[in-house]
Amino acid sequence: MSDLETHSSLDSIFLHADVPGEMPNVGGLNKSAKIQEWLLHINRSCKQPLNNFGKVIEKYMELPDKGSIPSYDQFALKSFEELEEFQRNLTKELQKYGLSYINGGIIADGQSLPSKDLKELIHEKNIPAINLEFERALKNVNAEPLDAVSASCNLLESICKVHIEDRTLDMPTKQDLRSLWKVVSKDLGLDASKIQDDDLKRIISGMFSIIDGISALRTHGSSAHGQGKILYRPAPRHARFAVNSAHSLALFLLETSSNNES
Repeated sequence: MSDLETHSSLDSIFLHADVPGEMPNVGGLNKSAKIQEWLLHINRSCKQPLNNFGKVIEKYMELPDKGSIPSYDQFALKSFEELEEFQRNLTKELQKYGLSYINGGIIADGQSLPSKDLKELIHEKNIPAINLEFERALKNVNAEPLDAVSASCNLLESICKVHIEDRTLDMPTKQDLRSLWKVVSKDLGLDASKIQDDDLKRIISGMFSIIDGISALRTHGSSAHGQGKILYRPAPRHARFAVNSAHSLALFLLETSSNNES
């Protein structure tokens, strides 16, 4: 990094990494020493230092097109090949420790690599990996909001299918999210009409609304509606709300299912 950056650009990179607490006193240090001090500060101050480190190396791991480098002022480079070599070296160092980089500034360890089948992750109740799947969905919110909604819907469907299989319940003929949720919610006792506490009753009813809304959003976005066959596209803010709602519901389902098993 010291060969690729100026003192000023190094400061910007580490500030972008959202490091908490006071910045280290790096005045007067050369660039290599400054980088080491920043990395030590991340290790000492951050609860999940790999998350912050992912942001540090994000721009090196997600290179722009080679043709755009001459006007791309984020790098003080002699050549594009120099940056490619740095990227390869970073990748090798991560692999030494069982780590891998995922677009969006995410560093995954061997426990949460998305190379595992989603069904396997859900069987294992691998919460970090499931969180990672939602992180990946959120990365697409601005560019492809409908894809992000579809990804969160797919994950909920997978959780429901695994629950039905594990509990040897009858799989519905139509395996969409609404039908799957109907079977799972009944098995878990999530019936608002049978809950006496009014506050909990509202929350349980809200879960059905989330399922219905996410299903409808994906369905309407993937088919033409209205005069002129205009394709409905959810806005990024709608997709972000849907993904975050699906994430909360997914974790609740996994925790409730585990409690029922115990």
